[in-house]
Amino acid sequence: MIASETISAEVIRAQIEAILRAWGMSEETLRLTAEVMVETDLRGIDSHGISMLTQYAQMQNAGQLRIRAEPRIVRQSASTALIDGGAGLGHPAALMGMNLAIEKALAHDVGAVSVFNSHHFGAAGYYATMAAERGLIGVVSSTTRVISVVPTNGVERVLGTNPIAIAAPAGRHRPICLDISTSVVAANKVKVYALKDKDLPAGWVIDGQGRSVTGSGEAFKLIFEGSEGGLTPVGGAGTEMGGHKGYGLGLIAQILSGTLSGGSFSPIRNLTQTPSDPDNIGHFFMALNPEAFRARQDFQSDLDVVIDTLHAVKPIRDDEPVLVPGEPEWTARDERLANGVPIPETLMLKLREIADAAGAPFLLKPTRAA
Repeated sequence: MIASETISAEVIRAQIEAILRAWGMSEETLRLTAEVMVETDLRGIDSHGISMLTQYAQMQNAGQLRIRAEPRIVRQSASTALIDGGAGLGHPAALMGMNLAIEKALAHDVGAVSVFNSHHFGAAGYYATMAAERGLIGVVSSTTRVISVVPTNGVERVLGTNPIAIAAPAGRHRPICLDISTSVVAANKVKVYALKDKDLPAGWVIDGQGRSVTGSGEAFKLIFEGSEGGLTPVGGAGTEMGGHKGYGLGLIAQILSGTLSGGSFSPIRNLTQTPSDPDNIGHFFMALNPEAFRARQDFQSDLDVVIDTLHAVKPIRDDEPVLVPGEPEWTARDERLANGVPIPETLMLKLREIADAAGAPFLLKPTRAA
């Protein structure tokens, strides 16, 4: 097992900002991007926070990223909008998209915004929670850069992990937030396991013959460098445990995020894409106002009852109570704000290389061993 060190959220924020600044991103845009990335790490989603700088650096070096891009609205109505991400990092375009959907929902009860010409935007749940924190229901989906997921009964990759997130505001409780990849696990989770030299659970990844791959290093190379095999859909490779349901959800996310916005479908894009071409990832954001249907306090009160009822369910194990989606992330956030975010030594070395190559200071100083 590879050791890790804990770093405070503020130091992580400063490190991300320093690298993005060295790459040429504007101060306001890098501040917003760093905020999303830090919050993602605080919530325990290590696959989508500062570790993503390794992928962003590759894209930056290849000329794929328009690091100074500013997203812009190209079409809109009272309740909808289409945003061009400008081939920049996805976080600024996603923030604009969800903020716009929220504004439209507050004015017209529903707001739906699509984004095209974007790149990776972090964790979908961050944006869905933005709506819940304004008293709205938030729905988010996205396509992805990497073709990593095999369809049911197939061994050739076709879809991305295509996340879907839905958040809803409660009253006494924190918002519920379901944030899932439509694959059995996110591709970047395999990256995290590989950085820690930790074996994968059986069934996450299959090879070109449909056999389970548990070595994280082998699985990482298969997903990011190979041509056959890959991540399985939610439910697994076959239909016995409902893998066809995960496959269907991934396809719907592709339609909402890519086909609707004009974003790319990766298998087609890759036929002609050169290393410097942007990925043209698509995102979808919707905000829905519960007050269009009933009094907000009544909705939130009833959701509190739902949460209380679920919490009261007798658990299989006394030390593992029944939770609702989002609670593990809120718990992780409280703990990591107090004690710091664990970063594997392998990632620390990669981040130092990225900082040095960019001419940025290396700021990650551990608070204590993890």
